[in-house]
Amino acid sequence: MHSENEYESALSYLYEKTLILHDPGLFNKVLYFYFLDSLAHIDYTLSIYSFNYQSPKNIMNGEYLRWRIDEEKKGDRAKFPAFINWIKEQHPDRFSKLPALWQMIYDTEDPASYRAFRIVLDPDSRQEIPVNFFYAVIDEFFETEFLKSLYEDASLATLFQTFLAGHRT
Repeated sequence: MHSENEYESALSYLYEKTLILHDPGLFNKVLYFYFLDSLAHIDYTLSIYSFNYQSPKNIMNGEYLRWRIDEEKKGDRAKFPAFINWIKEQHPDRFSKLPALWQMIYDTEDPASYRAFRIVLDPDSRQEIPVNFFYAVIDEFFETEFLKSLYEDASLATLFQTFLAGHRT
């Protein structure tokens, strides 16, 4: 664990967030899946930086994320990465308002990715991601306007349905 616990503080910051003013049951199911998926990757990355790799928390998180690999291939979930790139191309103004983590991870031109479930911004770097990055991406996922856009009849969900209508195979 880091002596200053800076990553553990960021992890606590994530856990202090709430969806109490929202009804996730009314969110678009695919967008909600990727919302939670992103939070799981943020949690896992911060936990790796905060606790021993073999801690029960990290082992449980890793098992959960392994399960999600198969889940993301089901139905319309598999089309989410292409949807993000479609938004980038067709609606650049809307793309710029997406959470930065989605922009980086799913943009085919960005080197960022999930590697061994960790967030890796630069595959050539061995440096830890600065803790301020995590505070910023956590805040983006809990912005009121972003959360409102996840509802089935809201802006991002509507764009996703438009994308799917044009990309059914």
